[in-house]
Amino acid sequence: LCGIPLENPVIPASGTFGFGYEFAQLYDINILGTFSFKGTTKDPRFGNPTPRIAECPGGMINAVGLQNPGVEAVIAQELPKLRQVFHKPVMANVSGFSVADYACTCEKLDKEEQVGWLEVNVSCPNVHGGGMSFGTDPKAAAEVTRAVKAVTTKPVIVKLSNVTDIVSIAKACADAGADGISLINTMLGMRIDLRRRKPVIANTMGGYSGPGIFPVALRMVYQVAGAVDIPVIGMGGVQSAEDVIEMMLAGATAVEVGAANLVDPWIRQKIIRDLPRVMEEYRIENLSDIVGGAQ
Repeated sequence: LCGIPLENPVIPASGTFGFGYEFAQLYDINILGTFSFKGTTKDPRFGNPTPRIAECPGGMINAVGLQNPGVEAVIAQELPKLRQVFHKPVMANVSGFSVADYACTCEKLDKEEQVGWLEVNVSCPNVHGGGMSFGTDPKAAAEVTRAVKAVTTKPVIVKLSNVTDIVSIAKACADAGADGISLINTMLGMRIDLRRRKPVIANTMGGYSGPGIFPVALRMVYQVAGAVDIPVIGMGGVQSAEDVIEMMLAGATAVEVGAANLVDPWIRQKIIRDLPRVMEEYRIENLSDIVGGAQ
């Protein structure tokens, strides 16, 4: 992935795997290809008010709001704990509220030896005044990409979401120097409590994720992979080894698994163990050979 070897293509998605060491209490997380750690911003964030999670058929809605301790605390406290249990390059997920925010946070994380990739999130629908506002405009997404590339040496993967013209934004990021594209993020949704007659979550709306969005995510991965010459990471409703294969056939080099982990904390372990069986069933000798096979 962007020049860094992966033992397998399965990557826990940011926001569903903490900083990794929490899950190391359950199993050896070194079986993962890598993982994308919790979205990190320049300054600490408390996040949105509670309640901020709502279950729904085919998935869940969340409006956590990028709760995190800030980049300085991540470097000083979280990465040293992770280093004790994870011995591969990790993907650092970064969010911001200005171009300068993105550049500052990425520049700091770029200096950390354990960070292999920077996943720059311009697609978060759960915060006001940042994230998604950059991901809906090709010029703004490209500006963030150029600013981050100017202060970093490691691969920069820009995370996009479910905008109408996803291809033009992906192309703009690629032209601005992005080393990869990841997509999609959650889709904006909401639930209403029938007894209270009010929205379930305090933020009113939040990001809808889970198996219900898989066909949308697959379509966007297919479109973007066919339009850019840089690696694509696919995600959105993935919950099985078959889903991983399908994403790779659409054009994904690697596949992130998110909401499924909140249902079954061992889901990535199960997917990785099941991949050889599914590969044999569909006569696949090498996963790298099938990337974009349906294009």
